[in-house]
Amino acid sequence: MSDTNMIHSASNSGADNGPEFDNAPQFNNALQFNNSYEQQLSGFYTPLQPTPLQGARLLYHSEPLAQELELDASWFSAPKSAVWAGERVLPGMKPLAQVYSGHQFGMWAGQLGDGRGILLGEQQLSDGRSMDWHLKGAGLTPYSRMGDGRAVLRSVIREFLASEALHHLGIPTSRALTIVTSDHPVYREQAERGAMLLRVAESHVRFGHFEHFYYRQQPAQVKQLADYVIARHWPQWAGQEDGYLLWFTDVVKRTARLMAHWQTVGFAHGVMNTDNMSILGITMDYGPFGFLDDYDPGYICNHSDHQGRYAFDNQPAVALWNLHRLGQALSDLLSAEQLQQGLAAYEPELMAAYGQQMRAKLGFSQSDSQDNDVLTGFLSLMIKEKRDYTRSFRLLSEVEMQSSHSALRDDFIDRAAFDSWYRRYRARLQQESIDDAERQQLMKAVNPHYILRNYLAQLAIDSAEKDDIQPLQRLHQALQQPFADNPEFNDLAALPPDWGKHLEISCSS
Repeated sequence: MSDTNMIHSASNSGADNGPEFDNAPQFNNALQFNNSYEQQLSGFYTPLQPTPLQGARLLYHSEPLAQELELDASWFSAPKSAVWAGERVLPGMKPLAQVYSGHQFGMWAGQLGDGRGILLGEQQLSDGRSMDWHLKGAGLTPYSRMGDGRAVLRSVIREFLASEALHHLGIPTSRALTIVTSDHPVYREQAERGAMLLRVAESHVRFGHFEHFYYRQQPAQVKQLADYVIARHWPQWAGQEDGYLLWFTDVVKRTARLMAHWQTVGFAHGVMNTDNMSILGITMDYGPFGFLDDYDPGYICNHSDHQGRYAFDNQPAVALWNLHRLGQALSDLLSAEQLQQGLAAYEPELMAAYGQQMRAKLGFSQSDSQDNDVLTGFLSLMIKEKRDYTRSFRLLSEVEMQSSHSALRDDFIDRAAFDSWYRRYRARLQQESIDDAERQQLMKAVNPHYILRNYLAQLAIDSAEKDDIQPLQRLHQALQQPFADNPEFNDLAALPPDWGKHLEISCSS
């Protein structure tokens, strides 16, 4: 049977729940699953069961997230762990692969969709929230195009760590629960271990979902999807006369705030295609991402991005470009004037959020006209001498207003240039009404000590590929408290070795 026939055979058999546990009543506990996407959006997906890997086994999971999802320890041992490997689905789940389209690297790419991911179901939590369970690396789908529907252990570990890192930095993101490894060979640049990731989010709807039906000239479906997401995530505006405008404006503002978060923490996503942009304004679809080491505004983390479209300093502009594409897809629901009104909210929201966050990083509790010059001066020093972004702001958190000495000074070669800027900075600090101890505490609460550097992720991957999860576990623990000074993890806050600054990360990551 050909791969295509296998796909259609699987999709035709997806009307029921598919394979469940033989002793299903044992697992029919407090976990409840809704399937609103499956029930309300017929024609927006293909019913499809996961395709298990050969020799799959649970490698690691996030205990804190498991607790948030109301899962006890039994879920991470046999036979329940079969869920994480795509070998079983739970009662109430209706697995499906979503269809969407999108612009990739600025060009219309046509139909895309879940090429290697399957939405298992929507868990209903006791606090009223609903969380998608999405299994990544779950096999071929009708939307795999030329792909194999698989993920490799390297990419799964990177997404797990990155989503956990951003979450604990306070940045909206999808979350990662489990990492499954296997003996199943998957071929990228070379043969690697096949793997699966169970990730959760309140929604996996993307800008590209709306683009898909807009370009297919199906305005009724665009409206149906808009009504669905509004009712589910913005119920206060459902049915209101100006509900679509209020909703679109909020999507614009959420996206602007997300960009401010990325820029202030030094995070580069790498593939900001419209199919990777969340309608909820959360970070999703981690691939060739990177956190800044040496401060370089033009940092390109994806070695496949030959034009630098998704360079670090381009991210806010690209997000706005993507929002224009979303607005175009909604042009049957909103007038040109309304779309312009919604999009006009982007820059003020971005600048307000970025300004507030950068003032906090500098230790300024009040706004002053000279703040931008102080910030620009500090960033210029870092650019000139290739200073580490995270370390520089962390050392700045230890500055004392009345002291001319700073450990940060030792990081700069041009001491005269640093001293000139530092005098101005201390003078600005002296306008604040809080003492050093309080300010230092506040600054250390926003300037992380630990970030997910690419080389740290690579070291964890190298060990995990040998079935040693200790480095992965230890790094995960540090990333859960990124602002702490924990002597146990001092090595994880060290500057990267030279090789660690030059790792090539591609979309296959």
